[in-house]
Amino acid sequence: MTDIQTPCCNHLPDLTDEQHHRLASIFRLLGDEGRLQLVLACIDTPQPVTHLAELAGMSQPLTSHHLRQLREARILKSNRHGKQVLYELDDHHIRHVVLDLASHVLEPEDRPSE
Repeated sequence: MTDIQTPCCNHLPDLTDEQHHRLASIFRLLGDEGRLQLVLACIDTPQPVTHLAELAGMSQPLTSHHLRQLREARILKSNRHGKQVLYELDDHHIRHVVLDLASHVLEPEDRPSE
């Protein structure tokens, strides 16, 4: 499990064009509701493919396809435990992004502007 206490960045780092492209790719991947469901399911506990497919209501091949994309983008990582492969968040950065955005969604829309 990732460490929720690790502090987040408080400034925008300098990014190369390639890093901008990778960042946009991560947001595109998370913009798909099915892939986002897979990521959310892995927030606290590593999950097997069969459970993830069931939670997301997807076939196992489609789930595996999405998981491969999320692994390639370093959003999720996989670990083999015997015959089972478990998926979990790649690191604390992903956890913070997802939890912060989920908290943002829960904020009332009519809050006063600063």
